Amino acid sequence: MADDAAAPPAARPAAADTASRALALRLWRDWVRGHRWRLLFALLLMGVVSATTGAYPIVIDWAYELFGARDPRAIWLIPIIVVAVTGIKALAVYAQAVTVQGVVLHVIASLQGAMFARLTEADLERVQAEPTGRLVSRLTNDVAMIREAMGRAVAGIVDLLTLVALFASMIYLDWVMTLVALALYPVAAVPIVRIGRRLRRASTATQDRMGDTTALLTESLGGARMVRTYGLEAYEQGRARAMFEGMRAALMRLVKGRARVDPVLEALGGLAVAAVIAFAGWRVAYGNGTVGEFTGFVAALLLAARHVRSIGTLNAVAQEGLAAVQRVFAVLDDRPRIIEAAGAPALAVSAGRIALDDVRFAYRAGEEVLRGVSLTVEPGQTVALVGPSGAGKTTIVNLLPRLHDVSAGAVTIDGQDVRAVTLASLRRAMALVSQDVTLFNDTVRANIAFGRLDATEEEIAAAARAAAADEFIRALPQGYRTVVGDRGHTLSGGQRQRIALARAILRDPPILLLDEATSALDAESEQRVQAALEALSRGRSTLVVAHRLATVRRADRIYVLEAGRVAEQGTHAELLAANGLYARLCQMQFFTAEGTGENEGESAPEPEPAPARQ
Repeated sequence: MADDAAAPPAARPAAADTASRALALRLWRDWVRGHRWRLLFALLLMGVVSATTGAYPIVIDWAYELFGARDPRAIWLIPIIVVAVTGIKALAVYAQAVTVQGVVLHVIASLQGAMFARLTEADLERVQAEPTGRLVSRLTNDVAMIREAMGRAVAGIVDLLTLVALFASMIYLDWVMTLVALALYPVAAVPIVRIGRRLRRASTATQDRMGDTTALLTESLGGARMVRTYGLEAYEQGRARAMFEGMRAALMRLVKGRARVDPVLEALGGLAVAAVIAFAGWRVAYGNGTVGEFTGFVAALLLAARHVRSIGTLNAVAQEGLAAVQRVFAVLDDRPRIIEAAGAPALAVSAGRIALDDVRFAYRAGEEVLRGVSLTVEPGQTVALVGPSGAGKTTIVNLLPRLHDVSAGAVTIDGQDVRAVTLASLRRAMALVSQDVTLFNDTVRANIAFGRLDATEEEIAAAARAAAADEFIRALPQGYRTVVGDRGHTLSGGQRQRIALARAILRDPPILLLDEATSALDAESEQRVQAALEALSRGRSTLVVAHRLATVRRADRIYVLEAGRVAEQGTHAELLAANGLYARLCQMQFFTAEGTGENEGESAPEPEPAPARQ
């Protein structure tokens, strides 16, 4: 955009035309060319359609000759020819439409599949940086615009071939009048090209508006509970109205741009017809032509005017489609930074020792979240990460499966740098259970089976039993076949968490990552889930992130993080005795729980109460 602004005005249209040609060429080369034989067949059908259309004026001219000569063949031969021509055209139109749309829909499906694949493989940071609604808009609204443009492009080829056939008929009937008509139409090219360029800019803005609108609707409807609880209905309706009004204004600019094309072509078509009528009238009046020739020629000219208008509007639609193509290619061209090294071996987990060596990480330049963190999870140990919010605990968990890459230092598993092994083998070696449970709008069985897609029914049920979930699942209306709804909204928080835990148990990984896995649960659900987590973590290298310090007392080692650094480390008892940050956090949580009654029936979270109560 900066380059466009710096370019001289005369250079901008040329640059835009070059970019348009490059986009169209790439679309053809990468996505359309593979269907060339079907397109060739469609082109043959287009030729049939165009030839039959071009035959109409000649049939009319011949009919007038037979009528003038009082030839009886006009009674039976002309109707037969008309029926034959229209019948052939009808069949060709149908076959061409089906063939072309088959190709277009196949291309669109391929584009959508490639875009979705690119987004699912993109860096987590890239996907989270853009509202989901905008990404959905690229997959729906943009490809719909491309589909319309491709359909119109094919129709434009039909129009062009038909024009060739009609002008051939016109030249056959009267080449002089054909030259008179042709002299006017090129004049329309200049305003139509200018209008098309404006439409492309307007279309880009409109597609952006569509993305913003989809994002707002996704966000608002997804947060329906909060909207109603806080009484934000009127506020959200106001936001939506403003967005819809902006969308209306953007679409209106497109409508006005498109609407300018037809009047220009209509006026020029009228001038062409008027000039032909005047010229033909003069010739007939002075005995240099016949009424039959004139009638057939005007019929051809009127048919040609309709196809010229269609070709004129094609440029507008094509520019809108190219704007959408540009946005789609921007997604396809986005390359992830987290990739496998060439020839990377699979991760070989022998013991499951995890180590972070002087790890630094920043989401944005100059804003480090981790500042030289070193820690170790010995084979089979459970290590807990605690500390204030924003200390970098979840970031450490995300570095293990390479959802992000370290800025400096190294993360290793059994001595192997996670950046040096294949992503599939790395992620297959671990399971994540987090506070934000992800359930898809599918059956309970499918949501558990995501842990291992080839699992048997008995293995899925065994995982559910181990997660203390089998009992409530069997009580659901269709048991394991019950659809859980969008994000599992038909289930309670504890039930969702236990299904996520069953998924991790089914995966049976050597490394377990627990990120606030019980923080959102009530006491009874937490007790059940915690017992299942403890059973699952036995014999596995487990990294636990927790705010509720009562859940990490049994950890083999606890690392206390503060401002991206390891402030303390040790066992629960050692850290309490040190009377540092961990002891203060324990003290605050214990007194908070005591004051709210949440600690009723539980002992204090530390075995040595004296240090915690200082």
